[in-house]
Amino acid sequence: METAYCGVDFGTTNSTVGLCRPGETPRLIALEGEHRTIPTALFYSLEDGKTYFGRSAVFEYMDGAEGRFMRALKSILGTGLMKDTTQVGRERLRFEAIIGRFLRHLRGRLEAEHGAAPEQVVLGRPVRFVDEDDAADEQAQAQLETAARMEGFRHIEFQFEPVAAALSHERALDAEQLVLVVDIGGGTSDFSVLRLSPERARRADRLDDILSTTGVHIGGTDFDRQLNIAKVMPYLGLGSETRDGKRQLPVWYFNDMATWHRINTLYTAQNARDIQRLAREAAEPEKLARYAHVLKNRSGHRLAGEVETAKIALTDADAQTIVLEEPGLRLEVPVTRAEFEAASHDLVARIGASVDEALRLAGIEAQAIETVILTGGGVQVPAVERAATQRFAGARISRSDRFGSVGLGLAIDAARRFG
Repeated sequence: METAYCGVDFGTTNSTVGLCRPGETPRLIALEGEHRTIPTALFYSLEDGKTYFGRSAVFEYMDGAEGRFMRALKSILGTGLMKDTTQVGRERLRFEAIIGRFLRHLRGRLEAEHGAAPEQVVLGRPVRFVDEDDAADEQAQAQLETAARMEGFRHIEFQFEPVAAALSHERALDAEQLVLVVDIGGGTSDFSVLRLSPERARRADRLDDILSTTGVHIGGTDFDRQLNIAKVMPYLGLGSETRDGKRQLPVWYFNDMATWHRINTLYTAQNARDIQRLAREAAEPEKLARYAHVLKNRSGHRLAGEVETAKIALTDADAQTIVLEEPGLRLEVPVTRAEFEAASHDLVARIGASVDEALRLAGIEAQAIETVILTGGGVQVPAVERAATQRFAGARISRSDRFGSVGLGLAIDAARRFG
């Protein structure tokens, strides 16, 4: 079998697999039809017993098939949820095994492309899986490594995702540059200051070229969450009071319904009873009736998907309407870009602070940066791009393949490590 090196970018929102053969240009392999990205989503169908992945999983869920939909699994790594099991049909599965099933699917696509899946792989990882908790951060990487090893990868190395994005960019350079990589993914934001050049590209060990790395546990799904909480959840009862005016309704039901990886945990008989009880106490029971509908019909991810669609539309539009329409419920929530930016102001501020920290740790001023490389789906948010680039008036702004550059860079790194 011809030698090949692979890198796997297991993302919060989308995943890619890069392949590098000696003498060939690194490339992303097709993972779903002709698509070289695949949504990091699974659907366990209770109708036919099959497990669907990516766009197929989203379609089955959106089409109303009975089953269990799961997305944003990367956000669970390093958290207490990884110790739990969850009901999937007649099985109770650990989240480690669920992540493993998705990695198995990626490995299967690699086998179909190459004829056999290499046992050596470089996996991407954010600079921080978990903010301000080194033990949990190390545990998150170990959990991802265990899941990959369970699915047949034997020699596993890790590379920071922003570093991988820089390695992809470096192939086009003809002179040394000092660059800042801004990688805003689905669940994390990472920033790295690196020295790149054609000569440095030939080195297997690039540690000395990484001047600093910082990261925060903020990504595209957090922007979805903040928009959902600010604009949609009040229609479902967030902020409502009891009829006697003595207290507000508990907020955690609404916060979890707005959080991609928490939505599935709400679908219990106890929560359904709790919402019925709260509706009897509420000053605005019609709002709780909407929440009860979403709970009963397991529409939480559909609603979150409509919020995400509106967020993306606000990249170019000044206003948008979040619409969820299904039998028994029609929800229309108008939102402006200004409202979205107000809702996500704290997230953007933390991203800006992490950029400043990357410069401080590298011991350089902003004007020393020659190129800012933007990657990841989250850089499409106008306020995020402003926060990431406003310090660098003299720098070239490189908008790389926002979903593919990390996977390509991981394959390049694999060739250097294992070749």
